[in-house]
Amino acid sequence: MNDGSLRISEIFYSLQGEARDSGRPTVFIRLTGCPLRCRWCDTTYAFAGGEQFSINAILTEVSRYATPWVCVTGGEPLAQPAVHPLLQALCTAGYRVSLETSGALPIDRVDARVSRVMDLKAPDSGECERNLLANIQDLRRHDQVKFVIASRRDFDWSTAMTREHELCQRVDDVLFSPVHGELDARQLAEWILASRLPVRMQLQLHKLLWNDEPGH
Repeated sequence: MNDGSLRISEIFYSLQGEARDSGRPTVFIRLTGCPLRCRWCDTTYAFAGGEQFSINAILTEVSRYATPWVCVTGGEPLAQPAVHPLLQALCTAGYRVSLETSGALPIDRVDARVSRVMDLKAPDSGECERNLLANIQDLRRHDQVKFVIASRRDFDWSTAMTREHELCQRVDDVLFSPVHGELDARQLAEWILASRLPVRMQLQLHKLLWNDEPGH
């Protein structure tokens, strides 16, 4: 793969289902490939396949939709080096860009205009040891940290990480999300309230609306 193109699984328009911009009409650019295998991954179709797109072709496709919000996701977008010039091009074109990353790969090269949504992997994911904790030092206020939680063990680990690394002081949004179909959302809400942590609970809006239908 050269620096001028990326392998893309899909580009689609939908409501943002997670994080700070939840509910906003957004163009999603889903890159192909991921070095992780989280137990509850709901985008396994993006592990392989896809089609090669130039950055100009991606910008042309994104411009078809009348929205300023663009989310670059995966897979793991940072596994493709050309994601960096893509992010730069999107920001320069005036889009409000977020990047969803597992946190297993370095985030320091990401354009400073991008809001990085870093998903720290809790124990039940099966990929906890892949967390690249050095990334935490590089977080900026407009970045976001997400914990996907399947159990009380995951919750306790997530709260410990949040406190130990002072995540609520590093970024504006620390997000706790229940694994869809595994942890009752009300239970997570009660744990958050009892913890007194100033984190933000989130539900996956796209799952509530479309139940994982393709293109959403």
